[in-house]
Amino acid sequence: MSKAATSPELKRAFLDHLEETKVHVTRLEQAFELMGEKPRAKKCDAMEGITKEGEGIIEETEKGTATRDVGLILAAQKVEHYEISTYGGLAQLARTLGRNEVAEILATTLEEEKNADSLLTGIAENNVNYDASEEEEDD
Repeated sequence: MSKAATSPELKRAFLDHLEETKVHVTRLEQAFELMGEKPRAKKCDAMEGITKEGEGIIEETEKGTATRDVGLILAAQKVEHYEISTYGGLAQLARTLGRNEVAEILATTLEEEKNADSLLTGIAENNVNYDASEEEEDD
């Protein structure tokens, strides 16, 4: 998505969040270890669908446009919202099970996902949506 984005601010947000996601993976490994479990990769059909939707946006929008950036932000926020709901639910479950250390690990990642969502909203509100609306008027 960072390669497809036009806005330098959006490109940076995508790249920064990619690095942050690598930390999330490490935290998940810690959580599994605390639970005495081994993590294993499992395909998520929902995330695959959201990812395909993002790919469709790239294919269907013109390169170098704010209109594409609007679509990328919407697709990225769908990912963030899915992650927010998942981390939030898992953190609550961990608390219910008395696994407070695991809950704190998950809650840290949850807050970072919420921050990423807020950042994307700010990028959209501060320039990308306006720039896209100007493109539409130019047509």
